[in-house]
Formats: sequence, structure tokens, C-alpha cells
Amino acid sequence: MGGRGWWSDLGAGICVQQPVRIVASAAGSFVRVRPQLRRPLVSDALGCVEARVRPQGLTMTPFRLTRTVRRRSLALVASLLLFAPDPAATANAATANAATAVAARTLQARSTRQAKRPTPKKKKAPAKRSSRSTRAGRARPPVVPALRFTSPRSDAALTSDLTTLLSSRTRNGAWGAMVVSITRGDTLFARGADSKMVPASTMKLFTSAIAFEKLGPEHTFSTDVLRDGPLEVNGVVRGNLVLRGDGDPSLSPRFVRGGPDASMTMLARFVAGAGITRVTGDLVADASALEMRGIPEGWLTRYAGAGYAAPFSALTLNENIVIVGVTAGGVGGAGKVFLEPATRGLTITNTVRTVAGSRTRISARRAGNDRVVVSGTIGARAGTVRYQLVVGDPATFTGGAFRAALEEQGITVDGALRVGRTPENATLVTSLPSPPLARLISTMNRESINIFAELLFRGAARGPDKRTVGSAENASATLNDFMVRQVGALPDAVRVTDGSGLSVLDRVTPRALVQLLAHAHRAPWGSAFHASLPVAGESELLRNRMRATPAQGNLHAKTGTTNDVIGLSGYVTAENGEILAFAFLYNGKDRWHARETIDAMGPTLAAFSRE
Repeated sequence: MGGRGWWSDLGAGICVQQPVRIVASAAGSFVRVRPQLRRPLVSDALGCVEARVRPQGLTMTPFRLTRTVRRRSLALVASLLLFAPDPAATANAATANAATAVAARTLQARSTRQAKRPTPKKKKAPAKRSSRSTRAGRARPPVVPALRFTSPRSDAALTSDLTTLLSSRTRNGAWGAMVVSITRGDTLFARGADSKMVPASTMKLFTSAIAFEKLGPEHTFSTDVLRDGPLEVNGVVRGNLVLRGDGDPSLSPRFVRGGPDASMTMLARFVAGAGITRVTGDLVADASALEMRGIPEGWLTRYAGAGYAAPFSALTLNENIVIVGVTAGGVGGAGKVFLEPATRGLTITNTVRTVAGSRTRISARRAGNDRVVVSGTIGARAGTVRYQLVVGDPATFTGGAFRAALEEQGITVDGALRVGRTPENATLVTSLPSPPLARLISTMNRESINIFAELLFRGAARGPDKRTVGSAENASATLNDFMVRQVGALPDAVRVTDGSGLSVLDRVTPRALVQLLAHAHRAPWGSAFHASLPVAGESELLRNRMRATPAQGNLHAKTGTTNDVIGLSGYVTAENGEILAFAFLYNGKDRWHARETIDAMGPTLAAFSRE
């Protein structure tokens, strides 16, 4: 065995993907030990994958030989090589030994069969049969068939079928449901239609409606840069530079290509294009357009730190999530930590050490609102791993990212980064507009993004003139006025504290949902509202639901899902061409059966027909 031996691999502790063959098969002295040494170590499914193709952020744990096992393996092989006999003599001896072994095994098998012959046993008196069923005799539970949709051919048949579906699966909880024909104007089904229920993300239908009503589908938000001092010929601003937020949810890679830094980089380039090279004052982050309380009333404490419950702000960047990246250094040295986007609003405490191999154990957490603590170990061959953290102070985070982008463009700010308000005499330098509201709402509804809903809910309260502070109280009052005066709902039919439906204090009635859908269908912005909803069996949150049924490609609706809520509300066209508006809400613990029930009721509405 010339060249690099297999034992050098064992000593290095590398991953082994193929069986390790200890000696050539001609060496007869190793016949008895080869089965034990053929595979001295095993690697896991990811341990030998190249670093560049590993899933990022996943801890790698390849199996290794311990130092003791490596030493014993080396000693065993060395002793076998030292005392190995001549191969030819060994082959002859092995042939003779094999014949003897075969004869011995034959005799042993015969004696074993004789020894294992059963001896007759005394018959015991039949035992008294127990009243309890044995495990073998216990009947298997019946297989519960999947719920299937029906094809009702009358109003009465539809009512009967929906009633049966609502009663057939869920073991507890409460249902609220209503179906109305928008085409004919009559109610086809109602059960608990006036019950006040937790809506979950079906609440986003109300947020969408008041945003369209108050702002219009073509409305855009604007993130502005202003200066409160003169701009000299040499590009120096004698004063402060202000970054003013408008509650724009689109400052993220969802809308601006180029990564998490792209939005602020684009804005910084606009500033450089305006001729600014230096600011003698401070960089001020103005988030006063919306209330400063970033967490709505009714959000549970267990939501804290979750990406779906990130705090909102008039200055929101990357949905207020920062990416913490860790790259290995030299073995024994420190790991390298970076943030995406780069920001001067957060400081990093890094105690990550680089270890040999690819095994990685990293902890990334936020300490307060302005510091990220990263600790643990990263393997030298682990590549780059990334983690997401929710930002504690969105305005400072966004302002810090803007300052870092200005520095990349060669613009220096002499002063500090601080949160404040825009002076009345400030001069506009540049702006970054958002996509139209219709596109923002479509993204919000199809992907059910909570922070979008919170920003648009408060943005609707501000209105196009932007004279009112965007708060939950103002937005709730705006919604109630809209529902009573224009939709025709009862005054207490909608009581909410947020715009996303994540609050456990939100209450709406199924009737109010259906009334809203009917109003939206006739509104000037109705087509944009309708187009924003996921489609059964085809898009986003409904992609894998109600497939291969009459609802696929037909039913457009908003989902609502939490640990205690399952909901679906929207439109479907019946077989006879009628447009139906429906709302199905379930509050309870049996949400999987509730979802199954809803996924049978949707196609039933699509298959409905009447004279």
C-alpha cells in the first residue's frame, strides 16, 4: 500500500465518504478481521458536504473517531502487519481450515436441531376468559374518511350540507359562518353570524379596505432626506441631515433588488447626486409620523423576538429584521461577525472562536436595543452562517443603516446619530417613493405580512394629507366610522387594537366580514382588493389547499391562522355563475379539523347551483 495511507486520514480526523479497505483481499491472514475494520468510521449526511453548498445557519455535526479509538485502530493494524505470514502459505492453510470449519459447523447444526426438539407439555385446564379484550383481539379504530365537498342544487341543500360539514369533525370550539350571494343579494347560510370572534389574519381584509378607501390604489409612501442648514458650493451642509419616515413598508429586498443594503444605498446615492459631501451637524432619524409604541396592545409576550411580530416604526427597514452573519477565521482565532444591512445603530460584541472542522454552535442575541451579542464556535470549514434578529429600535437601526450607506458614498457626518423631528424650515434634498399601494396590499395579503398591515393600518388613519398621527386608536376609529357609515355594519361589530389580527383582543363578526366583502366588490377599488387575495390551489398561502376541486383557481380568500384560530374569508363563483361572499371563522383548539372542514366547504360553494 504505497503513497498516503488510510491511517493518515484517521489521524487527521477527516470525513470519510467511501468504505476504508484495510488490506488487499489476497492477504488471507486478514480474513477474520476485515469485516470489523472495513468501515471504521461513518459520516453523517451533511458532514462531508462542501461548505459552499451547505444550508446556512445549520449546525454541522460530522461523526469522528475519538483519539482513543484512532490509537487502538492504528495499534491493531500495526500488529497484524507485523505478524502477517506468507500469503501463499496462509492461502493453503486457509483452505484446509475452511474445510474443517464446514464439517464442524455441520455437526454443530445437527446437534442443535436435536437439542431444540420440543418436549410434550402437560395440558393445562382452560383459563377463565377475562372480560377485558386482549391486545390481539382489540378492534382497530375505524378509519375516518376525509371530508369531501358536495354539489348542492338548492338553497336548502346548501344549508344542509354546510351544517353537516360544520358538525362532523371539530370536537370543541366555536364556529361563525356566513355565505351571501352578491349577485342576488340574499343570505344562503348563517351560523353564529353575529358572534364576536377572534379574526386572526382575516383582519387584514379590514386593513386593506380602509387603506384603499382613504388613500387609493395608486397612493405611494415617501422616505425623505432633508437638510436644515445651507448647502455650500463645496458640498458641505452647515447643519443637520434628516431622514424622515412615512411608514413605508417597501424598504426591503422584497421590492428593492440588491440585498438588505439596497434601499439605503439607493437613497445615499441620491444624496450624493445632490452634491452633498459633508454634514457638519447630526444625522436625525424622524419616525414621528406614526406612534412610537412599536408593539400593539394585545400582542402576547411570547411573540417577542419572533420575525412575524417585529415592532413597527415610520422608519422601517427590512421589516425591522437584521441578519447576523458569522465567518470563520484562522483555527484558534476569532470568528468574523457582520450585519446585513450594515448599520451604525447597532454595536457588536463578538466572542466567537474558530475551531477545526465544520462543526458550528453559534448564539446570536440582542442585548437591549443597541447591541448584538454573538458567541460560540464556528468550524474553519463551515463557510458563512447567518441568523435573523428582530430589531429593538427600528428608527435608530434604519438611521444607522443610512449613515453607513452615506459613508460608502464618501459622505461624512460630523455629528451623532439621534432620533428627533424634522424642523419646519428644513429643505427637501431627495426622496425614495414606494410602489403603489395596490402592490403593497397584494404582497401583504398573499404572504400575510403582519408588519405591512400595522404600517398600512396607521397610514390609513393619517390619510393623504398626513396631518394626523398614525396610531392604533386613530386607525380603529377610522375603521369603525367606515364600517358603520359606508358598509352598514353594527357599531360594535368590529373592535380591534391592531391591523394584522395578531392581537388577542381583536373581535369581529362573520356578518361584518361578509358585509365588507360585499361593499368592496362594488367599490371603485374593488378590482385591486379582489386581486390582492390568494387563490385556492394556485398562489401563496392557498397554494396547497383545495387542489383538484371546483375551488381551485376560483376561490379568492384571505386566510387566518393562529394556535386558536382558523379562518377563511373571500369570494367564490358558484357553478351557476353567482358570486358568493363568505366568512368562515373557528375559535378553538381543534384547528386541524377546522381547516379540513373549511377546505370542504369552499369547494362545496364552488359546486353550488340553483334555479
